[in-house]
Amino acid sequence: MTTYALVHGAWHGAWCWDRVARHLSGAGHRTVAVDLPCEDLAAGCSAYAEIVLTDVASVDDDLVLVGHSAGGLTLPLVAAARSVKKLVFVAALLPLPARPFAEQNTEEHILLDEYQAGIELDHLGRRRWFDAEVAGRFLYSGCTPADARWAFSHLRPQASTMYTEPSPLRAWPEVPVIDIRGTDDRLISAQWSARAVPARLGVSSVVFDGAGHSLLISHARELADFLLGL
Repeated sequence: MTTYALVHGAWHGAWCWDRVARHLSGAGHRTVAVDLPCEDLAAGCSAYAEIVLTDVASVDDDLVLVGHSAGGLTLPLVAAARSVKKLVFVAALLPLPARPFAEQNTEEHILLDEYQAGIELDHLGRRRWFDAEVAGRFLYSGCTPADARWAFSHLRPQASTMYTEPSPLRAWPEVPVIDIRGTDDRLISAQWSARAVPARLGVSSVVFDGAGHSLLISHARELADFLLGL
């Protein structure tokens, strides 16, 4: 039996993996969907990694780590701390050791700017989505309108700590890696992905045609089937 640890990205929670987890569990495997404290201003990637490690502490069989979007900043920290079978990045950000992601983004133009029209800062300086239409267009491209509305209703504020802190990663762990991208991702630059994935991970991306950034919702069965095929 394989255990899949499912790590969400910014603004989301374990709920965003519900459909993928259902398919994986239906095939006889264990899933651990992690809830990260994205509202907590004091929590960065090290704190996120510790939560993942705690949630999978009892796992002694094959462990596959799957990270969506900003979850990619946490995934290699977990793999550096314990044995895992594979790392699977899904429309994910890729950290550079000891570098703040915000600095990396400024230099490499990773995140596309248009989605910022749907973001504002709350009273604590956390980033939150306030415009469902903009979120549907950029964050949930490829999803049905109903799914986009459902996901938007669950979004939480996101503290910027994991973006502004120097990455706690010291070096990439030596673990087999798979990278998955959608052809209609409107948050992460396709040009950046085409350069960074082979350069940093040493692999070519698996591409889901017609999928946007949140393919774990829009293409849940296809993603689960792919994971099962590993």
